[in-house]
Amino acid sequence: MNLVLFDFDGTITRDDSLLEFVAYVVGFKKFFRGILVLSPILAAYKLGLASNNFTRRKLLGYFFAGMSADKFDKICKKYSTTHIEDILKQSAMDKIASYKAAGDRVVIVTASLEDWLRPWCEAQGLELLGTKIRRKGGIITGEIEGQNCYGAQKVARVRAAYDVQAFDRVIAYGDSRGDREMLEFADEAHYKAFE
Repeated sequence: MNLVLFDFDGTITRDDSLLEFVAYVVGFKKFFRGILVLSPILAAYKLGLASNNFTRRKLLGYFFAGMSADKFDKICKKYSTTHIEDILKQSAMDKIASYKAAGDRVVIVTASLEDWLRPWCEAQGLELLGTKIRRKGGIITGEIEGQNCYGAQKVARVRAAYDVQAFDRVIAYGDSRGDREMLEFADEAHYKAFE
């Protein structure tokens, strides 16, 4: 049995689910206002002057801090079950299906929030390792719980969740800088396999 690791955004999807999800939750008016306010941070990230971790924390904090956890969970479930299918690459989903049919364990390893991916992953029979948003007293704080599941943290999460020595091979798929360590860690790596 192989352990097969798939990044989510850009690898098996055509679009970045984070920005689409934010717009879905807060509405386009608040979304565009927020993007304008956050534009210096987003520009710094694009130029390599701000880390993915810092940028994601600022984005999540701006849009979600103070929201009821119950409301957030309901929106996540609705988004997951009604919108994710629209952004998937069929070739990637076919590859996932072939691994599952062969009896391999398939895991989505992503910087995206587990909250909006979990219902979709469960429906697909996929395991999930992702970023977690912090909750306190029934409220979303906007902070990340622990580390952002990006870069070296992807490998740390996989090692913590699985006995990798128990598998014949570790196979990984990714498409960006955030997947580099996971691809290097794998016995078999596929970069931008579904372009």
